[in-house]
Amino acid sequence: QVQLGESGGGLVQAGDSLRLSCAASGRTFSTSAMGWFRQAPGKEREFVAAIGWGTRVPTYADSVKGRFTISRDNVKNTVYLQMNSLKPEDTAVYYCAADRWGRANSSPVFYETWGQGTQVTVSS
Repeated sequence: QVQLGESGGGLVQAGDSLRLSCAASGRTFSTSAMGWFRQAPGKEREFVAAIGWGTRVPTYADSVKGRFTISRDNVKNTVYLQMNSLKPEDTAVYYCAADRWGRANSSPVFYETWGQGTQVTVSS
């Protein structure tokens, strides 16, 4: 089973960029779909981006499309979330998640393994 650990969060100003990393351990990473989700205070966890294994095209939430990019390095067992043009409404705890069946779905119920989360705060 995959174990996950996020890093790269922090406090930035609107318009800045951050790159989140999610390091994975376990034999099934290369065939797992990976997703990024976020949760702001008082709100439900929401989908941000997902990427399958192999050459599947990433998917994004409309709110981040064109600003965020998800990628993965199966040699380093790491998935990244490059976040550009950050807005105050992007403030949340960001979680990476793994779906060993490779579905890359936008619903969190399809992901069986989660990291501990990393805080991203964007000031105006």
